[in-house]
Amino acid sequence: MGKRMEDGIEYRWALRREDAERIGRLVVATGFFSPEEQQIAIELAEERFAKGIASGYEFITAEQGSNLVAYVCYGLIAGTSSSYDLYWIAVHPEMQGRGLGQRIMELAETEIAKLGGTRVYVDTSSRQQYAPTRSFYQRVGYRQDALLEDFYAPGDGKVIYVKVLS
Repeated sequence: MGKRMEDGIEYRWALRREDAERIGRLVVATGFFSPEEQQIAIELAEERFAKGIASGYEFITAEQGSNLVAYVCYGLIAGTSSSYDLYWIAVHPEMQGRGLGQRIMELAETEIAKLGGTRVYVDTSSRQQYAPTRSFYQRVGYRQDALLEDFYAPGDGKVIYVKVLS
């Protein structure tokens, strides 16, 4: 699948060379991610562009005009037959609260199911700053499966969510 237009948003399933830099700007704009995490987001896009499908990373981007307003990155978890990780989802702050995050998540889940995926895992921080993120995952049908205390740092646990695809 190449691209699709919905309500003035163009969704695209293929990365372009300039997308890594654009993804970097988007994750910075959210105000949620550390400099290290921002670099990881860029590196995953660069790896996908360099290695293609062999990278193990799949992307869907959402653009409004020439602006990247959201993206999602996911991939099959190595060593599993049908479990996928949702590595990244980010929506520009000016576009949050409009259903864009839910829509791009639905598109990713549809693609995962087409690829034979049956479960999607996503993890996030337990810090208060991430309460809206955790609420979002719950609203779109994910359930908390685990909490690893002090995973990222003292007082910053890893919350793991799962959704079984039907």
